[in-house]
Amino acid sequence: MAVKGLRAEYAEATRSALLEAGRRLFIERHYTDLSAEEIARAARLTRGALYHHFGGKQGLFEAVFEEIEQELTERLTAALTGGDPWQDGLRALEAFLDECTSVPYQRIVLQEGPVALGWARWRELDGRHMLGLVRALVDELIRADVFPPRSPDLLVRAIYGALTEMAWGIAESDDTAQARHDAGLIALDMISSLRLNNS
Repeated sequence: MAVKGLRAEYAEATRSALLEAGRRLFIERHYTDLSAEEIARAARLTRGALYHHFGGKQGLFEAVFEEIEQELTERLTAALTGGDPWQDGLRALEAFLDECTSVPYQRIVLQEGPVALGWARWRELDGRHMLGLVRALVDELIRADVFPPRSPDLLVRAIYGALTEMAWGIAESDDTAQARHDAGLIALDMISSLRLNNS
């Protein structure tokens, strides 16, 4: 039991070291410029350890990507109080746009993600986190008679698509703070227009 416990601890420490090194390097460098050897060396491990735990550079990137998406999900979930669904939605929107200005989210999810994972896999992983949150909020707003019950799935996709494009716009802007401010105003105008009672 003691040997198995030590092995599990070592495996977890190895995995954590690779995730930490990968996260730092994927933020600092372009995915295509990094080798598995460099990442393993930065973690003070062998390339074999990287392949054993993640199957290679892309597998490690995907794990880092998922880690950052999970952190975003937790921040957005924390903004939901379970009270007024409209106010919950506004808080979640602000939290999301704030996250779009953070370097890890910009670099890993928005800039390097599509390159490292390919468009289809990027959309699958991002949608796994963001689409579910948007869908839950839209369903709640429909139940509360704030949004019309009109094609909920299309409504979710429209909001998700708009937010994704605004996120990329913020990440690509020369003035991130201004882009985030403007995106907030535009997003508020868009979702406010969907309210059954706009007053």
